[in-house]
Amino acid sequence: MVSIKDIANACGVSIATVSKALNNHKDVSESTKTMIRETAKKMGYLPNTQARALKTNRTYNLGVLFAERAESGLTHSYFAAVLNSFKNEAEANGYDITFISHKIGGNTLTYYEHCISRNVDGVMVANVDDYDDEGVSELLKSTVPTVTLDYRSDNNPAVISDNRNGIISLVNYVHEKGHRKIAYIYGDVSAVTKMRIESYREALIGLNIDVREDYLLKGKYHDPKTTEELASKLVRMSDPPTCIILPDDFSAIGALTAFEKLGMSVPEDISIVGYDGILLSQVLNPKLTTFRQDTDTLGMETARRLIALIKKEIEPDSEPVIVPGYLLEGYSVKDLNKI
Repeated sequence: MVSIKDIANACGVSIATVSKALNNHKDVSESTKTMIRETAKKMGYLPNTQARALKTNRTYNLGVLFAERAESGLTHSYFAAVLNSFKNEAEANGYDITFISHKIGGNTLTYYEHCISRNVDGVMVANVDDYDDEGVSELLKSTVPTVTLDYRSDNNPAVISDNRNGIISLVNYVHEKGHRKIAYIYGDVSAVTKMRIESYREALIGLNIDVREDYLLKGKYHDPKTTEELASKLVRMSDPPTCIILPDDFSAIGALTAFEKLGMSVPEDISIVGYDGILLSQVLNPKLTTFRQDTDTLGMETARRLIALIKKEIEPDSEPVIVPGYLLEGYSVKDLNKI
């Protein structure tokens, strides 16, 4: 195995100079850095991460915890996009990523124990249904630097998508199109879902529209089958809604299937809007009106906050970062004002 000493001998410089060059220290000239790095590459040098961890007290390894009932994980386009942005920012800063689970080999561990076992420098907690879960709570209260996505946690920085204004903007949009009977199929119970339901109620009340509990149905995220059943139930009501807000864009497949089976079309017979703004929403027929979450900024900002927390550049109780999104207008909402 090639060592720093071997590179130093090949380059005719000191071991300290090689170390500084490989770690991009400012007191080594760019030409010397380039020469040393090219030599190291030709010789097949690989850094000893364990030795670096002992010296710097860091492993440059970030944990990622997904713990949701639907277990959609990386098949969920929204979270896959957020994680991709998180990964890109982490790698740009020299960090690797480890997924945190309950198991290593044949051993069952808590999330906290897994983090300690893998010696991660910090962890991003995302897409968690139950933050009161004993394992999640243990991690959030531990000394492991932690940043939460879409959840405000005591003494842990958070990065939050603006779910409140997302739902309000959708309700206001369909209201401007003349709709007054607006239903909402919401997803699995979580902090995000609670915020969206509250915002739905707030938006209707602000528009002097009565909140009808029969228009508010519990569904599931990323589940077209459940959405199909609930959308069918809504349009079969004696006094059906004219527009349905869906849990997410992927679930729109289920709603469209339900309407097709009933001989109905969107938006002529029923209007729908989605949430997330994933690519699928823009290739559906008709193109879906939805609220686009800024996944690039969400992932990048979460990585930046976590690295800053690890470096002690921000405090654990720092204010959450709110990331705005924007409405994407499609062709899935009928303009009732023109009737």
